[in-house]
Amino acid sequence: MANNTKVYLEIVKHLREMITIDGLIAGDKIPSERELSERLNFGRSSVREALRALELLGLIETRRGEGTFIRDFRGNHLVQLLSTFILQDEKAKRDVLETRNYIEMDLLRLALQKIDDQHIVNMKDWLNQENSIQDDEFFNRIIEIADNHLLSRIWSILKDYYDSLELVKVNIHREKYLVLLDALAEKNELKTLSAYFNLRNLSVFNDKY
Repeated sequence: MANNTKVYLEIVKHLREMITIDGLIAGDKIPSERELSERLNFGRSSVREALRALELLGLIETRRGEGTFIRDFRGNHLVQLLSTFILQDEKAKRDVLETRNYIEMDLLRLALQKIDDQHIVNMKDWLNQENSIQDDEFFNRIIEIADNHLLSRIWSILKDYYDSLELVKVNIHREKYLVLLDALAEKNELKTLSAYFNLRNLSVFNDKY
């Protein structure tokens, strides 16, 4: 695999196949991290990352001293969400992108509450020094300011799934990031979200966001 992202996505696919083949149902115990590593022929660290992703999505749960079990997720839309990701059809692409956008807006709202002058200076210095702005790096810096681990993990998983689709990357002009940063510096939510919509080339923005 080219990188850890694709490795753990591949493991997730194998885990779903294994659960189906073994006839496992909610409440059943799945093999240990070591056993999965040997059975699927992947490194333990990659298996661990895949299990963390599944646990975050609510598909499995770890019980201290007992092991890891399949959760009863009847009626849980997250299982449909994961299935959609794995299918990677056109609707999946739209759903992943749309959900990522909403998560990023929530991260920006949190960052508005916590950002300070030094954060702004540091981010502007970084933006002005980079020859090519990496969108993921920009939002990783926003995530650090927002300081919410759960949103960070959800964003990371959504980003990984989206990246796995290997779509053509859109180059975003530096000025759009600077406008967004200026809105954050003003602590103006409406301007911040408007700048975000412009950054993502989203066509609709109004007060409901």
